[in-house]
Amino acid sequence: MRHTPLRKYLCNCFLLTLPVMAWNIFLTPKLPAAFQPAIFSDKIPALITYGETIARLLVFLLAALMPLHILTHRQRMGLYVYTVGVVVYGLSWIPLLYFPASTWSTSLLGFMAPAYTPLGWLVGMALVGRSFYFQVPYRPGYFIFVSVVFLIFHNLHTFLVYVRIH
Repeated sequence: MRHTPLRKYLCNCFLLTLPVMAWNIFLTPKLPAAFQPAIFSDKIPALITYGETIARLLVFLLAALMPLHILTHRQRMGLYVYTVGVVVYGLSWIPLLYFPASTWSTSLLGFMAPAYTPLGWLVGMALVGRSFYFQVPYRPGYFIFVSVVFLIFHNLHTFLVYVRIH
């Protein structure tokens, strides 16, 4: 198999976001009305909307700039943390999809679970990373920091929706 210069850039940590994005694309329409874009995005302050969007884009950009090669113990542990995180994230949707009127789904913790559980798979991605495609030494904290900023905005957004509808 020939290795082209472009090929080395195709296998990056952005690939780890694809299962989560697929989950979101296919299942968000099946969530309760509060999670549908018309309601979920309504009356959210611009600072939160822009902060969330910019931070999300930075998470995706950083992931795309991190080669995906599982070589070290920390990276294997990161893949494990990522996998468990994706499973927990997926499970957080189940009550909202199948039992939207349950005590859990209507509670603050249950309603917000899909907003705070990404921390697990995002930390896993940070541990999977080992370098960037550019000349900055890699530290998991860089990716975790950007992820936490995203999650702060995302959770604040979800909290405001919860307060508005409950």
